[in-house]
Amino acid sequence: MARPPRFDVHQLLDAAVRRAAAAGPTGVTMSAVAKEVGAPSGSVYHRFDGRTALLAEVWLRTVERFQEGYLATLEADADVQRAGAAAARQVVAWARANPEEAALLLYGAEDFGRPDWPEELIRRADRGNQRVYTALASVAAALGAEDPQATEGVMLALVDLPLALVRRHLRAGKPLPAHAEDLAEESATALLSMASATSAATG
Repeated sequence: MARPPRFDVHQLLDAAVRRAAAAGPTGVTMSAVAKEVGAPSGSVYHRFDGRTALLAEVWLRTVERFQEGYLATLEADADVQRAGAAAARQVVAWARANPEEAALLLYGAEDFGRPDWPEELIRRADRGNQRVYTALASVAAALGAEDPQATEGVMLALVDLPLALVRRHLRAGKPLPAHAEDLAEESATALLSMASATSAATG
């Protein structure tokens, strides 16, 4: 009977996340990941065609894990204002629970070599992003946020503000403050209410 592989894909991707959190995308190399887990370089090449594939998979796995929780929260409550506020809170809570993956998401897909990804991986990334855009558009529509100002308010509440809160602390190398989730939720609630009111006033 063949022995199971000592290092599976997820162990190697976990190591790649740690390297990216510590040294940025440039720190994610085949040899660095192998060294991180104490594996021969051949173990990494056996599971990934090369560095481009490794970078793509570590980015996609991280984004997809984030998107899964975010979308589940955003779609869990029929009250879109309450769901939106909970989703803003989820962004911060996820970052607190997954600081290394959150640090990785301070970069962009281009930093992880997206222009060189195989077409099927680009499509995979686009499908995930489209799911988020569709969910956000549904929130905006439910609020009646159809004019540009109201739509921007929804995006600010559900995406820009919570991410900025996380980014500022992580880039400073500081832990998220205890009140961060509350602040994200309260701010989103206020902004979504304003977006709804703006739409009502201009409707």
